Amino acid sequence: MERCELEKLLIEYGKRIEAKNLTPGTSGNMSVRCGDNFLITASGSSNGHLKSDDIVSIDKSGNNTDVNSKKPSSEKLLHICIYNKRPDINAILHVHSTYLSSFAAAGIPLDVPVMAENTFYFGQIPLAEYALPSSVELAEKTSAFFDNYDAVLMANHGFVVGAKTIQDAYLKLELAESYAQIVLNTCILGGAKPLSKQQELEILALRNK
Repeated sequence: MERCELEKLLIEYGKRIEAKNLTPGTSGNMSVRCGDNFLITASGSSNGHLKSDDIVSIDKSGNNTDVNSKKPSSEKLLHICIYNKRPDINAILHVHSTYLSSFAAAGIPLDVPVMAENTFYFGQIPLAEYALPSSVELAEKTSAFFDNYDAVLMANHGFVVGAKTIQDAYLKLELAESYAQIVLNTCILGGAKPLSKQQELEILALRNK
């Protein structure tokens, strides 16, 4: 896909994420693969109000490949580490959405099989240990979970999800945020009734059908 098309997709999905209140203010960042490089949102940009010059091209070392471009997101190392680990991932969304961030702030992973659909798509959403935002340590601690998962909570920080396309990443973000809200609501209702281990395994087996 050409760069101009990828930029349009980032702008479009940035607006969708804002419309669902998943990216407050200038928090969060997005990226996509573009040939041998990556397109990532600029530092300080608002995902819901992106323009073409808010999207920066970087190489696999995080260096700008555009002349006189804006500074790329400070979380570029996180994106690069995930891409390097997962060749099948072509889009990454990092957000500070309300419900997912609540679990991240409480230090609680979404690892109990409560809903069949979420178990199918995520298995679990683990919690990466806290590290300073934008640091190499954060990138390494978070990306390590992408050996086995597509979505990760970041302690006292937020949430990151990767997928084959930006549409897939967005849909997983929507699903994960809804899942976090459901789990929180079950606490008000006296606690969720988790699926049994056998039921969980049966759902996971559906992935191979």
